Amino acid sequence: MNADALGGVPAVEVRRGAYVESWHRIAACASDASGRLHLAMGEIDRPVYLRSAAKPFIAAAALAAGVREAFGLTMEEIAVMSASHSGEPFHVAAVRSILRKIDLDESALQCGTHLPLDERSAHDLIRAGLAPSSVHDNCSGKHAGILALTQRLGADIATYRDAGHPAQRAILDLCARACDDDAERWPVALDGCGIPVFATPLRNAALAFARFATLDGLPDRELQALLVVRDAMLSHPEYVAGSGQFDTRLMSAAGGAIASKVGAEGVSGVASMTTRLGFALKVVDGASRARPPAVLAGLRAVGALSESAEVELTDLSEPIIYTRKGARAGEIRARERDFLEARTG
Repeated sequence: MNADALGGVPAVEVRRGAYVESWHRIAACASDASGRLHLAMGEIDRPVYLRSAAKPFIAAAALAAGVREAFGLTMEEIAVMSASHSGEPFHVAAVRSILRKIDLDESALQCGTHLPLDERSAHDLIRAGLAPSSVHDNCSGKHAGILALTQRLGADIATYRDAGHPAQRAILDLCARACDDDAERWPVALDGCGIPVFATPLRNAALAFARFATLDGLPDRELQALLVVRDAMLSHPEYVAGSGQFDTRLMSAAGGAIASKVGAEGVSGVASMTTRLGFALKVVDGASRARPPAVLAGLRAVGALSESAEVELTDLSEPIIYTRKGARAGEIRARERDFLEARTG
């Protein structure tokens, strides 16, 4: 897989003054739960690593195995299992609560360590003279959920990141069914937090998010798990990302009509309950700055973004570029006609 193979359309422009300074190429797909396409942009049949966009399905694999009932997990804790969180205090508290319930401590987490992504939380930690720990890692909720699954299966805690581990096999199998793909054949590599990450075409990713939206096309136990994950994300969007973050703002503005999960390298997956569509997008060069305007333009093109949500998200739809002194220097803008022309139905 490479950028040339993904192709993409130069559908996001970065303007400075009167001129276009840079372009970002976009590959995207919208599908219903039957696999019928509603939008296709770029090469949608080349594998793309979903990265953290797969987290709702990873959480669902744990729930399908019964971790919610076994450990008494709350909806906030399930939401943080699906999260790329920004390390705010309530995120950290939720992760620690999961670990307590599964009788493990922070040393069991193998996700790595970094300062909170939330600037205020990072500064508060530094001012307190404290070093970040693994619970501040943006993937710590996912890892806590996988550890809960590991405990539920009675498997080895020390090797829970290995691709052949029973927890990872359960995760990859559910993800493959959701994507209508083959877990034995698809590309698997390492995510930034060290767990296996799979690659599937955007067509298949959009199908998975359509199933997330419609709760159709998977075994009942897995659909029930996806419903709980979806309800947790929608009822507690702040746990899925954090203050001011794209997923949190999009889900909050949509008022329960959209479940959204971004991934590294410009990936995004969206489930639209009103249109019953799944939407998957990749910024070909991986630039995160192009993702919000591209996702919002794609959702508008397929009728999945309400007028009220569009108004609330104006600053994300056309982000302003400022000078260091705060003057407006330009903006990042999606070319609406490219997304409209990509519609297939």
